[in-house]
Amino acid sequence: MSDIKSLVTSADPVEDELRQGIELLFFAYRDFTAEPDTILAQYDFGRAHHRVIHFVGRHPQMTVGELLGILRITKQSLSRVLSQLVRQGFIIQRRGARDRRQRLLDLTPKGRELERQLSEPQRARVANAYLQAGTRAVEGFRRVLLGIIADEDDRRRFGSMSPKKR
Repeated sequence: MSDIKSLVTSADPVEDELRQGIELLFFAYRDFTAEPDTILAQYDFGRAHHRVIHFVGRHPQMTVGELLGILRITKQSLSRVLSQLVRQGFIIQRRGARDRRQRLLDLTPKGRELERQLSEPQRARVANAYLQAGTRAVEGFRRVLLGIIADEDDRRRFGSMSPKKR
């Protein structure tokens, strides 16, 4: 029986590279969320609030069901976060025109301003990293992230679309 290390070619990641990649993701996530966490704390909000604001901002008129599918949290967890955001005037819910049972979500002007405040430091951080890494690295990074996403439907959401060019 062959030793696993002897099967690794020079193109395959070795154990230390894999562990370093995981560690880098932890450090990057910590720094990526630090500035928004400070802003969220001012409202007594957490990262779940941030995710809801982000996805509703990116996909106006999305349904609660679609949001549940993206976030993969319980209805109870989403209900708590969403009702707080609605109550405080960051999100508005409307009934669907064709299906009155649907609840369509949109950011209010106040919600759009909070989304801007939260995403601005993250966009700057990613833009700076992209500039430093170069075009080929950006596409490679995108492919790595797509490879990490487990759900085929989620991968398809991004795999078939290229980021919008300016």
